[in-house]
Amino acid sequence: MTTLTYVYADQTAVVGPLATFAEPHAYDLCELHSQRLSAPRGWEVLRLASDDRSGPTSDDLLALADAVREAAAPRPVPSEEPPAALRHGARRGHLQALRADD
Repeated sequence: MTTLTYVYADQTAVVGPLATFAEPHAYDLCELHSQRLSAPRGWEVLRLASDDRSGPTSDDLLALADAVREAAAPRPVPSEEPPAALRHGARRGHLQALRADD
């Protein structure tokens, strides 16, 4: 996979390694479309060599593992009981808390 980026000011289309973040005027291409790409008349196509070793680094994998652990960590369940200040009939300033069935 590669990423195609247009540089309108230079009338250039750049095909290079897959981008790691979204950017306006950038499009990911499969290998077939990357090879068959042509630019509008008067435009130049620059093809940047891709580094075949450019996969996830150990830092990327550790960050992913940390994110998965954090998402899987148990979270406290919120209590169904309202705070004492908001129980039925309790007043808070000029407001009074009522149950929906009242």
